[in-house]
Amino acid sequence: MFQLLLVIIYITFISLGLPDSLLGSAWPSMYLGLKVPISYAGIISMIIAGCTIISSLLSDRLVRKIGTGWITAISVGTTATALFGFSISHAFVSLCIWAVPYGLGAGSVDAVLNNFVALHYKAKHMSWLHCFWGIGATLGPYIMGVSLTGNLGWHYGYRTISLIQIALTAILLFSLPLWKKNLDQKEDKHNASSSLKYKQLIGLPGAKQTLIALFCYCSLEQVTGLWGSSYMVLKKGITSEAAASFISLFYLGITGGRFLSGLLTLKLNTKGMIRLGQGLIILGVALLFVSINRTVMSTGLILIGLGCAPIYPSLLHQTPERFGKNASQSMMGLQMACAYIGSTFSPPLIGLLTEKISITIFPLFQLMFTVAMILLIEYCNRKSHSDRRTVNE
Repeated sequence: MFQLLLVIIYITFISLGLPDSLLGSAWPSMYLGLKVPISYAGIISMIIAGCTIISSLLSDRLVRKIGTGWITAISVGTTATALFGFSISHAFVSLCIWAVPYGLGAGSVDAVLNNFVALHYKAKHMSWLHCFWGIGATLGPYIMGVSLTGNLGWHYGYRTISLIQIALTAILLFSLPLWKKNLDQKEDKHNASSSLKYKQLIGLPGAKQTLIALFCYCSLEQVTGLWGSSYMVLKKGITSEAAASFISLFYLGITGGRFLSGLLTLKLNTKGMIRLGQGLIILGVALLFVSINRTVMSTGLILIGLGCAPIYPSLLHQTPERFGKNASQSMMGLQMACAYIGSTFSPPLIGLLTEKISITIFPLFQLMFTVAMILLIEYCNRKSHSDRRTVNE
């Protein structure tokens, strides 16, 4: 029964990825019909991100009150409702209103399920679950593309994803007895202590460094995905069409890399996985910077994606071990919030800086985020090793 629950969680992670790329893939068609400037996509994106951060921070309080199973079902149902709202919207203001439940539904379930898997399953499952998220993030734009090329419109694309989410909500509701039968006693033990306040969480050894490291990682991933194409077009002189296909190699590297990471966890621990990923990122950034042909450029992007693959899942899986099981859900929510802050605010900031200075320095920003992440994570590793040695003495 416990393995059946894991299958349901895998399916849920595909569902988490489905809506994440929809706005970007549909917006070129949406803004024309809505009669708004193309830049207005940023407003909707910021509303979704802001609500996601809020719900991530509330995840610990919610899981203590109603449990992981109910939060998962309610959050997916909320997202499904919001997506259906998008599918019937014909005004920009309406999209902004539906963006609120869109974001609220995404944050809690992400934080809750990541903590749940970190507590109850091996590291390989965390990597594979995030690989399944990548499958969902790939399928979302594909479904939207089919709707647009078939002259069905972006409304139909959103409605299709909404119906998939509604079906998953029904599955999750029927699976509630599984959560209760297998996990309630375990969760009660982990949730018996009082919820830590944010000041207490930040005061935990290594907390500040881990939070900033997650900020740096998500900044690196989103900045590469958003501005990598522009760098290749403006600096390397390739066509926009070629750049778009090249940047897909970065995402392919992440998705495929997370599948491979799950296999590598049988040989390497999470610290080794993170270090391997960081080394691949540095090598990939160097190749992208010095690239003089498309082969080197594409190799660099694939290496950056492969390097990113194990870092995020491994950092999340370390949470119960690094901060304790009783604090893990509170800390997971705070970590997810910092990750979302990085992915939300760093891309526009880096875009502004490259516009004011030069797109040439784009790889330097990638390197900056990577080096900062390495230093912060290694500090935490040395700190935890020193603490364990002190306790043993």
